[in-house]
Amino acid sequence: MNRLRRRLFEILEVVDIGDSLSRIVTWALVSLIVANVIAVAADSVAEMHARFHAEFVIFEVVSVAIFTLEYLARVWVCVDGPRYSDGPAWRGRLRYMLSLYALIDLAAVLPAFLWMFLLPDLRFLRIFRLVRLLKLARYSPALHTLGRVLAQERRALAASLVIMAGLLFFSATVIYFFERHAQPHVFGSIPAAMWWALATLTTVGYGDVVPVTQAGKLFGGLVMIFGMGVFALPIGILASGFASEIQRREFVVTWGMVARVPLFAGLSATAITEIGNLLRTRIVNAGTTITRRGDVADGMYYILSGEVEIYLPDQVVRLGEGEFFGELSLLRRTRRQANIVAVRKSHLLMLEAADFHRLIKNIPEIEEGVMRVARQRGEPLQPADGEGDLAAGEIEAGRCGSKAEE
Repeated sequence: MNRLRRRLFEILEVVDIGDSLSRIVTWALVSLIVANVIAVAADSVAEMHARFHAEFVIFEVVSVAIFTLEYLARVWVCVDGPRYSDGPAWRGRLRYMLSLYALIDLAAVLPAFLWMFLLPDLRFLRIFRLVRLLKLARYSPALHTLGRVLAQERRALAASLVIMAGLLFFSATVIYFFERHAQPHVFGSIPAAMWWALATLTTVGYGDVVPVTQAGKLFGGLVMIFGMGVFALPIGILASGFASEIQRREFVVTWGMVARVPLFAGLSATAITEIGNLLRTRIVNAGTTITRRGDVADGMYYILSGEVEIYLPDQVVRLGEGEFFGELSLLRRTRRQANIVAVRKSHLLMLEAADFHRLIKNIPEIEEGVMRVARQRGEPLQPADGEGDLAAGEIEAGRCGSKAEE
């Protein structure tokens, strides 16, 4: 049962980006969510409702059954994830059930049960079927990126909202004094004038409420000009945040990605989380030279997907998904001993030299695993005479030079 639960966790949480079954399940759920949204819109058309009412009901029942099974499965397997693995299983599952994604999953099916079994006359509950659209956030890296950008820029966004609210109130107050006698039914109070101020500042300009006095018209023109600048602030903040986030990381290193690396498979959830925070992502296209013979050993690499070839003096070694390279130069403190080239497009995780040495000191199991793989490959574990000290010094010099440039 533990193996089954672990496998189901890998499928639902897309632990391995190369897992074909996980991709099929993900795309099937995404397609079902989109189909539900289309069905809600189609069911509102009188002709289609009259013609396909029975089919819509069957589709709804099947969708609710699938989403319910998905929800129950996620509750069952959540204890295999790092966030809910500490403590008793029931406590981890309870914490998961109170998480945002779990509440969205529950809200996507619970109203349907109320409508079908308890309160069939409350047709307005069908509108909650649109909550299923929020389930797409689980599968969209772009929405995850948006969440991180909003969290990172929350102070700047809050400041811009304060400025916008202040300008809105100021505009409504001034136009109230200019127009209250000429149009008391529209500008009879500051709250009533806020409708005009909001429509003008956002440059929507419905035209249902307009100033008629000369002072009001002049002030209205100024509000339009200031509105274009002030209400563009959040857009600029978000655009800058997106650019910084995309530049920082091309894709997210998840706990599951690290756990799938055989070298880390037996480590605790805490250790895997620590390692995941140290790893940097790198995507290389086919034919790219990742390291060159004689380069300073700046880190080791793990292959998430793709293949690379190591060009040794007497042979060529090909490594694939789940394997790693570049570790011996760090252990021996030497320069790179071979050229390493990507055979096809590859997703790599890089562990920098300083972090590598810190990890093997704190987690001896990593060094033991590296040494074991090196022996299996038949690679020498000791550096040549005088080679190690020289390379170590060059590594440190290279690192200091990098820090100085930063």
